[in-house]
Amino acid sequence: MNKIAAEIIGLLIGVLFACMVIFIRLKASKKPTNAKKLLLPPLFMATGFIMFIEPKTWLPYWEAGSAFLVGMAFSIFLIKTSKFERVDDAVYLKRSKAFVFILIGLLVVRTVMKIALEQTVSVPQTASFFFILAFGMILPWRLSMYLMYRKLLRDGLTDLDR
Repeated sequence: MNKIAAEIIGLLIGVLFACMVIFIRLKASKKPTNAKKLLLPPLFMATGFIMFIEPKTWLPYWEAGSAFLVGMAFSIFLIKTSKFERVDDAVYLKRSKAFVFILIGLLVVRTVMKIALEQTVSVPQTASFFFILAFGMILPWRLSMYLMYRKLLRDGLTDLDR
């Protein structure tokens, strides 16, 4: 298989996974959430740092830090569109009309970055860069959502409940 075909297949797989994430996020807003559902994804994702056992995946510290900071910058859009509402005794993530468009926009930006980066960096290093970027995006987003969730629970209690 030639290099261009491999890149196209890789791009299509990335788009497929992104579409799956969007679909899963939209379905998740129909079910109540809890602290575990908010905090476990970054913990599970952190296991991906095992990839750095392989020296081919190593990045200079400044590149890893840059990837994390770019991810944190991307997380701002997700944080701004993530809101909770209380329905009876359950807490739900409110579906934002902008959320899907933000995820698609992030996918497009990420794809353009990937195509540009792959021209100068090896595939394992590109994978490392985008893993760190994704972790930098999900960690602050999920921590922020957890804090919003806790605040909603705390503020929702009446004086008699405390």
